[in-house]
Amino acid sequence: MTTTPTPAVPTDHPARQDSGRKGHIGRVVASSLAIGLVAALLLVAAPFIPAEISEVTGAVLCGFALGWALLAVLSTRFTDQPQQWAAIPAMFMGVGGLLLVAFGSGVDAVLNWVWPPALLALAIWMAVRVRRQLRSRSGRWLLYPVIALLALAAIGGGYETVRQAADTKAYPMPGQLIDVGGHSLHLNCTGSGSPTVVLEAGGGEMSSNLGWIMPAVAGTTRVCVYDRAGRGWSEAADVPQDGTQIAIDLHTLLQRGNIPGPYVLAGHSFGGLYVRTFAARYPNDVAGLVLVDSTAAGSATQPGTTSVDDAGSYDALGRVSALISSSARLGLARLYGQLSYGSLPPRSRDEARATGSTASNLRSTIDEYVQANASIDQAATLQDFAGKPLVVVTAGSGNDAAWQAKQKDMAALSTNSAHRVISGATHEALVAEQEYSAATSQAILDVVSAVRGRGQLSN
Repeated sequence: MTTTPTPAVPTDHPARQDSGRKGHIGRVVASSLAIGLVAALLLVAAPFIPAEISEVTGAVLCGFALGWALLAVLSTRFTDQPQQWAAIPAMFMGVGGLLLVAFGSGVDAVLNWVWPPALLALAIWMAVRVRRQLRSRSGRWLLYPVIALLALAAIGGGYETVRQAADTKAYPMPGQLIDVGGHSLHLNCTGSGSPTVVLEAGGGEMSSNLGWIMPAVAGTTRVCVYDRAGRGWSEAADVPQDGTQIAIDLHTLLQRGNIPGPYVLAGHSFGGLYVRTFAARYPNDVAGLVLVDSTAAGSATQPGTTSVDDAGSYDALGRVSALISSSARLGLARLYGQLSYGSLPPRSRDEARATGSTASNLRSTIDEYVQANASIDQAATLQDFAGKPLVVVTAGSGNDAAWQAKQKDMAALSTNSAHRVISGATHEALVAEQEYSAATSQAILDVVSAVRGRGQLSN
């Protein structure tokens, strides 16, 4: 009996092929997210992306968009679990990113209101898609935290947008904006009499941080406060803000604001560097100085160091600053603001909290510290204040011996000086707490009195 041979069965079973493909989805998710993160960082570093908050934010979104697009493409091409829904967040982030890169801050006013609710809705929809279409446990573990972060960013961003709008209405600018060449600075003056006192806030601070001192001085003479570029109600500048540039801007501000000199300048912390640079650059416009726990100047042998980022050079630190500052769009800076400014007068405290939480303020603060070394050296150009009145006010608590010695050295700049150590006061308390700010205000009034009567100061 002859038997008919059984036909060979193909060994390439579709089920086995699917099983093999299924194992790649976790790696596809991980690699797509990783590539998106790397692409975001590379785009931030790209020289064709301006080192500004809006453009850097746009670059980050474009990088993340690439990651989501890869997830949609690779999962469809190489696995049996296509995640085609990922094309939607890719499109959402890509369009938003390109708008920010192309138009910068010009589209912020619109996008700040649009993206938080849209992103929250998108995050919820993405979570539903992952639950229904992704069977890989590792893939879900990777995607769910990312989606949760997107939802939190949307909630924080929406809250920040609403709060900024409310703050703008609740805390209108008390002074006036004056163009100093490419950007405008906020100047606020009150009181009457001469010489005019000009107050310079400390590092990262604004005019409202001087809320105890301004009214105390205004009862005796005219006093002016202002906000440095990007701080408070002032516009951001497109040039590095080292001590020399700050002094130039302040001089222009006072001239265009019709505030005649000579002035008594009072600077707290970093502000002490800026008033020293101003006094060295415009000696005829300065009648007296008050240095309030001022940062010490650099070496007098090599004063006037230039800024760390020259015009036209690649601004790596500026890109990092813009990237960090963009976090303020999510309301992160406002969390810190709730913990500070508690000792200021209520109105000043609330103004400082409101403006201190913005991306512009955070960028300005970071850049100020980036320029610190240049500003420290530039302040050393003031080596002799002759016989003009000078009071150095030093915090008695929280400073080491080296700081105290440098404070004493500052008093030697003038033959008519006084060095006052305020017992119990910390560095910030000299302006932020009513008890200790009174000593600062008195030092300013003593210099004003010495300028008027050409008297000798005492400790």
